Amino acid sequence: MSVNVDMENLNIDDIENLILTRKSDMSFSEINKMIKDLEQHYFELNDDMILNIVNVLNTDKRKNIKNLSKSLSNFMLKTRKEINRVEKMYKFDKSFGNCIYTAGVDEVGRGPLAGPIAAGAVVFDLNYKDQRELAFGIKDSKKLSAKKREEISEVIKEKALSYNIAIINNKEIDERGISWCNNEVLKRAVKGLKIPVNLVLSDGYAVKNLDIDNEFIIKGDSKSASIAAGSIIAKVYRDNLMKEYAKNYPQYNFSNNSGYGTKEHIAAIKKYGICKLHRLSFLKNIL
Repeated sequence: MSVNVDMENLNIDDIENLILTRKSDMSFSEINKMIKDLEQHYFELNDDMILNIVNVLNTDKRKNIKNLSKSLSNFMLKTRKEINRVEKMYKFDKSFGNCIYTAGVDEVGRGPLAGPIAAGAVVFDLNYKDQRELAFGIKDSKKLSAKKREEISEVIKEKALSYNIAIINNKEIDERGISWCNNEVLKRAVKGLKIPVNLVLSDGYAVKNLDIDNEFIIKGDSKSASIAAGSIIAKVYRDNLMKEYAKNYPQYNFSNNSGYGTKEHIAAIKKYGICKLHRLSFLKNIL
C-alpha cells in the first residue's frame, strides 16, 4: 500500500478522505476493511458521506471495488429499513398512552406434550433518545431461526429496562389445566419485573385478574416491540431448558422437538412410555 496510514486506527473522517481521494493507491482488501469499519459505525454516517463513497467506488475500474460500492449501498438501505421497521414497533407500543413503563408479555409452549409453559415480559425505553438504544432484529419469534433468536434474545436483555421469564411445569399443567396455566404464567412474568409497569400489552387476548391496565392485540408479536421481545426470550429460554432435559431423556429427542408432538416423539412415547416431564392430560389419545 502506497498510502502511509495506520489501518488499525482510522476514524470515520480518515476513511472517507482516503476512499474519496486515494482509492486507486489501495488494494481491494484495504478498501474492503475500511468499508467493514464504516458498516460497524453506520450511526455516525450521514447520507452525503455514504453517497459520495458509493459513487467514488463505483467509478473504479476494478470490478471487485465496484462490487464494494454496491455492497455498501445495499447494507445502508437494509440497515435503514430495519431501523424504520423496529421504530414502528416501538411507536406502536407508545401509541397506547404516555405511560411511564409499558410491558409486553407473551407465552410459548402451550401445545407441547412435555415440558413447561413459559412466558416472557419485557419493558423497553419507549422514550429512547438515540436509535442505538433500539433492540434490532425483534419480530415474531416464529419467523426467526433458532440461531437468530439466541442472538436477538441477548440484544433484548441488554436493551431492556427490565425483563422476566416465568414457567409453570407439566405437573401444575395437569393439576390446574392448560388454560389456567396459560393465563397464570403471563401474570407471573409481569409480576416478576423489577420495575412497576403502568400498562401491559398481551398477544391475542387479555390477561385475566391482572391488577394493571391491559391491552390485548391480535397478532401482537408482529406489531409490538415488547410483545415480540417477550416471545423471543421465553422461546429461547424454554428451548434451552428442553435441550438440558434431553440429556436425561435422549430417547424423546427433546433437543429438536422441544416436547411438541412430532411423529418421532409420539413413537418414542409408545415405545418407551412416558417420563416425569410429560403432560398426562395431553396424552389421553396416545397412551
